[in-house]
Parts: sequence; structure tokens; C-alpha cells
Amino acid sequence: MKTLITSILLFMATGLSAQKPVELPLWPNGAPNDNGLKGEEVMSAPYRLTNVTQPTITVYRPATPNGMTIIMCPGGAYALLAMDHEGHDMAPWFNSLGITYVVLKYRMPNGHCEVPLSDAEQAIRIVRKHAKDWNIRTDRVGIMGASAGGHLASTLATHYSSEDTRPDFQILLYPVITMESGDTHGGSRHNLLGPDATPELTRKFSNEQQVTDHTPQAFITLSSDDEGVPPANGVNGYVCLFVCCLDRVFICHPGWSSVVLSQSIGASTFRLKQS
Repeated sequence: MKTLITSILLFMATGLSAQKPVELPLWPNGAPNDNGLKGEEVMSAPYRLTNVTQPTITVYRPATPNGMTIIMCPGGAYALLAMDHEGHDMAPWFNSLGITYVVLKYRMPNGHCEVPLSDAEQAIRIVRKHAKDWNIRTDRVGIMGASAGGHLASTLATHYSSEDTRPDFQILLYPVITMESGDTHGGSRHNLLGPDATPELTRKFSNEQQVTDHTPQAFITLSSDDEGVPPANGVNGYVCLFVCCLDRVFICHPGWSSVVLSQSIGASTFRLKQS
């Protein structure tokens, strides 16, 4: 699973982004909460980022924007961020579609499960605040995430605190969705909720249990042979969206490949552009 998007570039448009990316701090005057981490960021492996203390968004703007924006949450089991194949690498392809693409560098929980969600909410606030400057529409801002980043994306989609932070759609790539034992990804659960999570906290962050008729439309794609994140996460998430009669698309592949994954993402963005 961890190498699946590395080969997605075979399907992406090549070349640089239309405009030089811009990195903006999420909390220039200081965040409203703290995860206790101090010191400098650490690149633990190529583009595997840990110890994020200054969260940011990096904005890739296309030459001809179509009004849509996607905010990407990289995965990493809530312990690190896979900033390349689950982040920056997809920018040229999305820009080639006219989509403004934003990579979220968010803080890890480190015993404070509310911290990643607060960063995701702030990211969507900033994007909408710059709608006029970036030639985007405030009603076409979506959240996307892979693996644990998919959990953060689905958390924002089900736990947003106001209409200002409600995403217009969610795209979930092989996502962690539940925190319930058996189907969850163990590392993500441990790093987000800790070793002694109460049943109430577990239910709160089992996002398939938080779907309502106000949850944004969703596109979910995964592989049936994923040995990292149990496919039941995406399957159960889709079922709950179905029960609430929400607009949703679900694609399950028998195995990973660059073509099927990129076609899945392409299908989702095409569908959203038509809505």
C-alpha cells in the first residue's frame, strides 16, 4: 500500500505546476491548542515528515482554474506524514484538470486527538478566505485523504464545527474510517486515541457512525487486497452513506496499480465537476 501512489505519475500529466506553489502558515498568530511537541521538524526518511509543530498548507494553482479546490491530507498512521506520494506528487495532475490543489501539513495528535481536526478546519477556512485571490469557488472546496489522512478527511466531513469548515465533498483513498477494534488500523487508532480509549471516544472517531444527512458527498476507493488498512473501513463507510441516502461513489479494486487508482481519482473529479 505504501508504494502504490509512487507509480501514479505514469498516468499524471508531466511537467511543473502552472504557478510556483505557495506555502502558508495555518496559525500565524499561534494555534488554539497544543500537542506538546517541540523543536524542529524531522525528515525521518525521504519525504516522511515527523514532529510537525508549524502546520502549513502548500497551494498549487493551475494556469486556468475551474473553480474547484482539493485539500489533500497525507497519511502516516497519525505518526508521520507521507508528503510525497500522498501529497505533493499529485499536484501536476490535478492542476492539469484546472483544479487548485492544496497539501495540508498537519500536526500529529501526540495524545491530543483534537489537534489534527483543528488544523484541517483551519485549512479550509484559509482556502475559502482566499477564494477571490485564487479564482476559486467557496462552494467547491473538498477534502481528500489517503490512509490515516483519509480518516482525517472523513473526520472533517463528519465533525466540522460550522458551515465555514464543512467541505463540499470528500475523496477517500484506501481510508482508515473506523476506530472500532477488528476493522480499524491499529497504529492509527493507537496514535490518535491512545492505548486506553473509552467506548465513547472510539465511537466519536469511528466516522462511519457519525454520518448524517448533512455529511458531504463522498468518493471512496480502495483495494480488496490491502494488508495495511482493512477494506472494511471503506466498505462500511459507503454503507452508512447509502443508508443516509447521500451521494456517494465506491470503487473496490482487486489489486493496486497506477492506472486503476488514477482512473478512480479521475472519475471522482470528473463527477464532481459535473455536479
